[in-house]
Amino acid sequence: MPTPTPTASPSPSPSSASLDADQTHARLAELTVVDVRTPGEYAGGHVPGALNVPLDRLDRAVPALKEAAARRELVIVCQSGNRSRTACDRLAAHGIPVINLTGGTSGWAARGHALAHPAGGAPTRTPWAMDRQVRLTAGTLVLLGLLLGLLIHPAFQLLSAAIAGGLVFSALTNTCGMAALLAKLPHNRTTSCAVDLDTTLAQLRQG
Repeated sequence: MPTPTPTASPSPSPSSASLDADQTHARLAELTVVDVRTPGEYAGGHVPGALNVPLDRLDRAVPALKEAAARRELVIVCQSGNRSRTACDRLAAHGIPVINLTGGTSGWAARGHALAHPAGGAPTRTPWAMDRQVRLTAGTLVLLGLLLGLLIHPAFQLLSAAIAGGLVFSALTNTCGMAALLAKLPHNRTTSCAVDLDTTLAQLRQG
């Protein structure tokens, strides 16, 4: 009876690679770091040398990111690591090898590594981190639905149920539609320290 030919195990997806804050810090000079948070979050402090490409504008940056990844390893970072994982999956679907910075900017700062700010300096007021904005918005809407359901009509409790369902869906799919909507609000998109996306894409292409 012939011996079956062993099958090769599938190679890991490019999006499965990751580095922690200390590993990234040690290799920072040889990496291209892309921060996918909103411009407001980025202005509040980012990994030194990181370029800001907001997650909701990632598709436009794909050609430039592909060029950058061909020259040096590409590390994606957000606040906590959730949005960067989403970005890694999307870029991997385009055949771009990427590395996720686990723990995000929060983990970077917690390890004692310095944060940088745009040339104009840190703004006097910066938006909350996106996960905090999502928690506040979701909690407010749930409470609003419950209060309106008690004071006006029970049908308003459907609002609370919808938010709860959205949070469950978000956890199961590792996506967050609420974060995508909040990212489009003016306080997240506009800051005097923001860097124009076209300038960022030119930097990625030039290396």
